[in-house]
Amino acid sequence: MLIVTTENIAGREVEPLGIVRGSTIQTVNAFRDIGAGFKTLVGGELTKYNEMMDKARRIATDRMIEEAKSLGADAIVCMRYATSSIMQSAAEVMAYGTAVKFR
Repeated sequence: MLIVTTENIAGREVEPLGIVRGSTIQTVNAFRDIGAGFKTLVGGELTKYNEMMDKARRIATDRMIEEAKSLGADAIVCMRYATSSIMQSAAEVMAYGTAVKFR
């Protein structure tokens, strides 16, 4: 599945099929969250949160692709990510775009 952040795909004429999306809510376990709390005292990168968000983006993207495939799409254009905090230590990641079919 071709996924682009642009409105067009160079050299291709496309027919829009509709908006597709995938989302997930992820959290780190309580012990890692406590460890991250201590890390904020001394500073530095919160690698477990980075890993959590990477995993969430992959899951959301895969779900978006599955929805696009179910519509018979060849590609997704205008792809974006959105995130929101659901509760302390939990975040939703949504991947969305427009499913298109090549003409």
